[in-house]
Amino acid sequence: MSDIENRVMELEIKNAHQEDTIEQLNQIIIRHQASIDKLNRNMEQIQDKLSNLQQSSSKEEPEAPPPHY
Repeated sequence: MSDIENRVMELEIKNAHQEDTIEQLNQIIIRHQASIDKLNRNMEQIQDKLSNLQQSSSKEEPEAPPPHY
């Protein structure tokens, strides 16, 4: 093979490896984004529950002091 053919083949091999690497990184990003979305949904649920607890506790009458007071 000529020098140019060898260089083209090397470039094609490098390109194929880079495309594979890019696809792998893309899959990792997709998984990470799904994890982030799930964590955000969980955090919103926790915040809602906390807010509901705070609202319900503020509506209740204050507790009477324990008997030893």
